[in-house]
Amino acid sequence: MAQLIYSAIASLDGYVEDQRGNFDWAAPDEEVFSFINDLERPVGTYLYGRRMFETMVYWERAHLAPGQSKVALDFSEIWQAAEKLVYSRTLASVSSARARLERDFDAEAVRGLKLGAERDISVGGANLAAQVLRAGLVDELQLFVVPIVVGGGKHWLPNDLRIALELLEVRQFANGVVYLRYSPAS
Repeated sequence: MAQLIYSAIASLDGYVEDQRGNFDWAAPDEEVFSFINDLERPVGTYLYGRRMFETMVYWERAHLAPGQSKVALDFSEIWQAAEKLVYSRTLASVSSARARLERDFDAEAVRGLKLGAERDISVGGANLAAQVLRAGLVDELQLFVVPIVVGGGKHWLPNDLRIALELLEVRQFANGVVYLRYSPAS
């Protein structure tokens, strides 16, 4: 059975985007980006909400942009190779290879996907992740904490959720980013 992983990059005060919807402060440097790539290699399917998909679809053609770093090109290949399941009631279609559109989140369908998948599944976007977490489908949470306080915005976790967690790994990077990996406590 595949692992379902929720991975996020957040400010020290827990926000994935600030009050204006910006997240430019979260852009990883080469060291962090390389580490992220290694985490993403086992992922065979990405689950996205509309906004996260619209952000991530950049990687569909990023390899064509001049001046891309090796780690950016590596991520582009990883992203393009994976399946994408996009949950949206407003998109008419998805403009990416290996992507399909679902109108509503169905916990049982995702549970079935986990059971049948040979590679891990990653959920991206705080709103969709909240639904997946509430359904008890997340096997691992990965958080990159950026050394900045943004004072508000979209929180990486929903306010009305309580899950005991077991710390699996901690890593500190030269730029002050800290990686935390947890699993729900048994």
